[in-house]
Amino acid sequence: MLVATVNLYLIFIISTIVSILIPLTDVKSISQQFIKAFILVALVAAFSKYVIVKQYAQKNKEFNEPFDGIVYVAKVSIGFALYKIVYTRINMVWKLVLLEHLHAVPAHATFRLIMGYFIRKAKLPKNRMQLNLLGLFLATLFHGYYHIFLFINFISGFSIGAIISLVIGIILSRKAIKSHQNSSKFKA
Repeated sequence: MLVATVNLYLIFIISTIVSILIPLTDVKSISQQFIKAFILVALVAAFSKYVIVKQYAQKNKEFNEPFDGIVYVAKVSIGFALYKIVYTRINMVWKLVLLEHLHAVPAHATFRLIMGYFIRKAKLPKNRMQLNLLGLFLATLFHGYYHIFLFINFISGFSIGAIISLVIGIILSRKAIKSHQNSSKFKA
């Protein structure tokens, strides 16, 4: 719960700063929705989770199993997604609660699993920075595509792209999980 709270504050601070620097006023503007999806939502969310996992988990000596990056990032992501569900329930935004239950929680976990895969690979001495940044970039990219399809709801049928983005993310996440399971020294 502490990690979810720290993540929430980090997201709030970063998104407030970004909102001041890049004010978004036109909900029908595709370019503004693009900025909102990829920078204000996806990059801010991915970066906050990246910072938490990198600072608290990646440096830990117990972070020694190939699967650890996926586990730690998934814990932070799911914890935050569930925190958002409780928040929307408290505020009685039922449409958002339904949306969160159906695909937003799996989306948060899935896109971050891809990041976790690369964060763990970055534990190796070669290409640390590149692997960490690649994980952050891919999580932001998938999350951004997911949200851009949801934000541009003024184009009929456009939201199906969010589901396609989620399905592609799930397929890649499953591959990442299998890759780390196969390289584990603890595999059965």
